[in-house]
Amino acid sequence: MERHFPRVYAITDRELSGLSHAEQVRRLAAGGIRLVQLRDKTAPPRQFYEEAQHAVRVAHQLGVTLLINDRVDIALAVAADGVHVGQDDLPPDKARAILGPEKIVGLSTHNVQQAREANHYPVDYVAIGPVFPTSTKPDHEPVVGLELVRQVRQVVTKPLVAIGGITLESAPDVIRAGADAVAVISGLLRAPDITVRAREFCLALGEE
Repeated sequence: MERHFPRVYAITDRELSGLSHAEQVRRLAAGGIRLVQLRDKTAPPRQFYEEAQHAVRVAHQLGVTLLINDRVDIALAVAADGVHVGQDDLPPDKARAILGPEKIVGLSTHNVQQAREANHYPVDYVAIGPVFPTSTKPDHEPVVGLELVRQVRQVVTKPLVAIGGITLESAPDVIRAGADAVAVISGLLRAPDITVRAREFCLALGEE
């Protein structure tokens, strides 16, 4: 991952936004977002592959780093910049072996033990969450709160991304708690104007 980890990490959602992944990338980039993860739990593999292929082209034209959620095979097939895996997905060392040393691999964690273990995996960043209750993942792990973000910051040596229910108002507190970045879905995509909200997030967190 680049030396400066972008503080605003956007995650796409077709159902929430009503837009294709590529169009979400375009609107987010117009607001200053430089790191986007494509997430789609409902599209058939062929459809997601085709949408991801289009989104990668758009992202790279606009200088956006684009990761794929879970699907290491699709990340490889569309030449994405990397992949984000969860605790129940392909192990991060296997994802790294498939994608190679130059790609980005991120890992979700939900407690201090998982976060500490992540230090020993070949990952570029560690995500912790959900920090707050979130509607985009109703079956989510227990909410961790800002205090656990602080605790995890003490044990994680890699860039730390906080995720889950983060809003424009709460994002600065999450960064102050020790996160290097906030990953946002609803806080961006539910806004009347995604580009304006993206710009507001970037300004709030000092991303010019």
